[in-house]
Amino acid sequence: MERDTFSGLGNGTQVDGKVFQTFQKSFVQVQNILDQNRLLINEINQNHESKIPDNLSRNVGLIRELNNNIRRVVDLYADLSCNFTKSVDASSEGDSSGVLRSDGKASHKRSKPHV
Repeated sequence: MERDTFSGLGNGTQVDGKVFQTFQKSFVQVQNILDQNRLLINEINQNHESKIPDNLSRNVGLIRELNNNIRRVVDLYADLSCNFTKSVDASSEGDSSGVLRSDGKASHKRSKPHV
């Protein structure tokens, strides 16, 4: 059974479909959180400018939510970095035709030279 592979690392290394999907899923999660943060920041700014006591009190919770979101983004990027490093390390254990599997281990696949 053939696995889908992508050669998007720029050095001839191939990444299997599951690893690529994992990266893509993480980047989508990060983007969604950043979009939510933009909305939170806009609301916080509006509440601050209004100087209405209830709105200012609401900002406490909104800022906490923003801080938690920032922590989540940092954690997602840390996981991405770790996973990427493992994938690159696994591919460099063999020749440049190493295929990175989603379990972090390299499998080697011979490819025909392009003529």
